[in-house]
Amino acid sequence: MYTLENTMLRKVVAGLSLSAAVLLFSGCIADKETTKRAVDGGVKYEVKDGKYTAYHVNTQQVKDYKYGRTPTPREIKAWDVDIHPDGTDAPMYDMKHGEIVLDEDGNKKIAEGSVEWGNELYDEKCSMCHGDFGTGGKGYPTLSGGDIKSLTNQLQNPADAEPTEEPPRKAIGSYWPYASTLFWYIQDAMPFPNPKSLSNSETYAITAYLLMENGVEINGEEMDEEFVMNREKFLTVTMPNENGFYPNVDTPEDPKKGVENITKFLGNPENYGTGTRCMTDCIKGEVPVLRIKNELNNFTPKASVARDLPEVEVKEESVHPGMAQYEATCSACHANAAIGAPVVGDKEAWSEVMTKGLDTVTHNALNGINAMPPRGGNMDLSDDEMKIIIDYMIQSSK
Repeated sequence: MYTLENTMLRKVVAGLSLSAAVLLFSGCIADKETTKRAVDGGVKYEVKDGKYTAYHVNTQQVKDYKYGRTPTPREIKAWDVDIHPDGTDAPMYDMKHGEIVLDEDGNKKIAEGSVEWGNELYDEKCSMCHGDFGTGGKGYPTLSGGDIKSLTNQLQNPADAEPTEEPPRKAIGSYWPYASTLFWYIQDAMPFPNPKSLSNSETYAITAYLLMENGVEINGEEMDEEFVMNREKFLTVTMPNENGFYPNVDTPEDPKKGVENITKFLGNPENYGTGTRCMTDCIKGEVPVLRIKNELNNFTPKASVARDLPEVEVKEESVHPGMAQYEATCSACHANAAIGAPVVGDKEAWSEVMTKGLDTVTHNALNGINAMPPRGGNMDLSDDEMKIIIDYMIQSSK
């Protein structure tokens, strides 16, 4: 929870009845020291007669059940890639299948990557979802361009003296407290069509590029294209919002203490303020009309309107009209066999798809099927545009 939400939460609690406030914080203040609580501060009840409050629970003994086999030390090492907030366990070398990669001379290969290389990798593997320069895409988060000052913004009552017009603008540089999360998440879950495929060097490069796009400095200096990120430099990264969260649950000496700390903190309503309750006539004076800003015209600095790029001659007859929309919306899944979707260009796979008939294929594309969302996740596409994309995919797979 971001620390500056405290003020607004007082107003929320102030608008609740006493009984509702008690339920919100899962227990009265008087017994907060004796009541067992979950990590989110909620009350923990005892299981009685096979029930947890009004809900049945499975009381079978499962401690002796075992599936598969015990993983080997090498297998554990290959999957144990988490990095602590202080940078502990950030990789020194490139690894493959849990073993250090050797260079041509037989030396351990140092894991490192430049901002310039990270830019190339981002354009190739990430921009189709997260947009150019990390500015965001449909259904995928914005990675750059946040505003740390906006984190104090709250969606408030329009009758407030100065109602907030914009929500917080959260991105890596403005919101994330540690760079370790960035490296770890990229390596563990990205790119979407082929997770866990990036080397440590590639991950360092993409991490460096995204930090550069977010204006994060290294030892007080801005990062340029020649900057090379490695473990030593990664350990010096300090994120602008490192101290923007509470409570402090980073307890290296005993990780379990972190859970105890946050449980105790969230289980005590006094940490959120109690305020003055208001049940009727809470809005005083005239209610102002909400003003809605057009975000497309609210860039800082102003978006360029220059159209001075050289014209590129394109032979229209050689380019299928559905190709561009396919690349932007569908290629993330239909260009990678690991996802499970029929890959464009795979004649056998599409021959099987077309046995269902064009009408069924079109219906599934428009309405979604299995793991594929309707219209590939881009709900702005019209029926006709989808049919053109489908035709491109079919024609390219003959």
